[in-house]
Order: sequence, then structure tokens, then C-alpha cells
Amino acid sequence: IGQAMNYFLNHVRQLAHYTMDGKYCIDNNLIENSVRPVAIGRKNYLFCGNHNAAEDAAVIYSFMGCCKAADVDFKGWMNYFLNHVHEYDSDYSRDLAELLPSSLKDRKIL
Repeated sequence: IGQAMNYFLNHVRQLAHYTMDGKYCIDNNLIENSVRPVAIGRKNYLFCGNHNAAEDAAVIYSFMGCCKAADVDFKGWMNYFLNHVHEYDSDYSRDLAELLPSSLKDRKIL
């Protein structure tokens, strides 16, 4: 208890900043909630069966994260992606990045 009290007394000014400015939060729950799926996923990757399956799962989770960051429905994006990805097979002037969730949202396709 003495160490905790000593820490508090040495850092009271820094610890009280959140009371002086409404931008500061008393806790870090928002960031903890946003990284929780990554931490849970890390544990789940251990049970994918083999390296290729774990890599495939990581790709899907990455796409899901991109959809979430771009505020795009994952199922709708995946449906659009799978229906249009082969249009890029023979036309090398086209960029696959056009099919990323943020690009499709910018073009108002999704």
C-alpha cells in the first residue's frame, strides 16, 4: 500500500489531468475493447490446424477489420468482391485495390 501511495503522491498532477479537460478519460476501456478481438484471435490462431489455415484466417480477419474501419458491411463487401474479382484476371491495367472496402465506399458502390 505504501508503494501505491508513494506513486500517487509523486504523480498526482499527471493523474488529475482528466479532471481539468473533458477530452481525457479516466480509463482506457475504449482502446481495450477495440484490441480485444485481436487478442482473442491470437489465441484462436493456435488451433487453426496448420500454417496455411492460420494464414487464411488472418487474411479474412484483416478484411473484416478493413470493413469495420471503413464502416462497410462485411457480408455485402465479400459478396461484391467474390462476384467481381475475376474481372481483374486478364486486365492488368486495373488495380485490385479498387476492390478494397474503403475504395468501394468512396465510389459509393457499397
